Amino acid sequence: MKMNGLKKYSNSCLMTIMIFFAVGLTVTKAQQIDILIKGGHVIDAKNNINSIMDVAITGKKISQVVANIPVNSAKRIINAKGLYVTPGLIDMHAHHFAGISEERKGDPMPDDFTFRTGVTTSIDAGSSGWKSFNAFKAHTIDRSRTRVLAWLNIVGEGYLGREPWEQNTGDMDATLTAMSVKKNKEYIIGIKVSHYKRGDWISVDRAVEAGKIVNMPVMVDFGEHSPPQSIEELFTRHLRPGDIFTHTFAGGASSRETIVDENGKLKPFVIEAQKNGIIFDVGHGAGAFAFSQAVPALKQGFVPNSISTDFNNGSKNAAMKDLLNVMSKFMAMGMDLQTVFKLTTMTPAKQIQREDLGNLSVGAEADVAIFSVRNGDFGFTDVRRTKVKGTQKLEAELTIRAGNIVWDLNGISIPD
Repeated sequence: MKMNGLKKYSNSCLMTIMIFFAVGLTVTKAQQIDILIKGGHVIDAKNNINSIMDVAITGKKISQVVANIPVNSAKRIINAKGLYVTPGLIDMHAHHFAGISEERKGDPMPDDFTFRTGVTTSIDAGSSGWKSFNAFKAHTIDRSRTRVLAWLNIVGEGYLGREPWEQNTGDMDATLTAMSVKKNKEYIIGIKVSHYKRGDWISVDRAVEAGKIVNMPVMVDFGEHSPPQSIEELFTRHLRPGDIFTHTFAGGASSRETIVDENGKLKPFVIEAQKNGIIFDVGHGAGAFAFSQAVPALKQGFVPNSISTDFNNGSKNAAMKDLLNVMSKFMAMGMDLQTVFKLTTMTPAKQIQREDLGNLSVGAEADVAIFSVRNGDFGFTDVRRTKVKGTQKLEAELTIRAGNIVWDLNGISIPD
């Protein structure tokens, strides 16, 4: 009897130990989610998601995007009810080479303005060339929490903000540019042509030559040539499918350089060029966005391929302001919210051949942004002091970069 009682007691202890062990495993498993974003309206163009879902982050990665993830499975819970949850935004065209000399007085550091607008990846558009990229990397890329990538200027010195530098065809070396790209493929995503005003195609052709060597796209800042050059010739004779025409809605010094003619008609070859693979980027900037171009173009069915800021010292406090202001401006012109987010996440990622970015796929790096849409009476201006009224405006509530909360406007990540 005593032996049977002891056996029963031992079995009972063993069962208790097993239950505690199982509970321990369940608790450990339940705590694997570091951040759980609950109940937000998820918009992820790459994965065709446009509905209420939860987003789970474990470590630096997206671990789940499904409905109704249990709240006891996460260490931190963010209530996103009534808000929009998207991949971290990508700004295709900005300038970040902060001043390191009197000649290169520079532009703002990325972290000063990216996270507060939901931007987690910002691409410098030709501030550095093959001669100056190492300095740019050390001064800006290596010192930023924002993911900073770069278009490498075909001019060896890059953009110094002074006219003579980018007119120097002797400093446009396709071979040396390509060599620099190959050495820095982690950061450089293409070649840039900027501010070239001579009446020839040397800068574009040298950039395309470098682009062919490294199999990367070229971004062209085009306009104010003397004599004026034809964008139709640019699209049909010089650029390749996948190359990018930025400042799409700039007014231009000549009608030869605009996508909409003097009568407000979208030029037929523009739609044809887009169908043939030419990419059209907004690149708002301080002087490169006019409603007289954008409004008729959108009304006639033309949609740009990406929305970007051309953020720089001249544009940050002018009509451009920031990426969310530019996105809201397009909403005021009739673009729907889903398209606005698509043009700042999935499509720019595809254009720069970095489709690991701009999505909330399971296993992707956890770059996430949460937005509110404010309703009210808003005014949006262009570089010509023309105004369009709008009733909605985007505002970044919270930004996550690589699994870390880097912006929280109203403390939604902090318990009451």
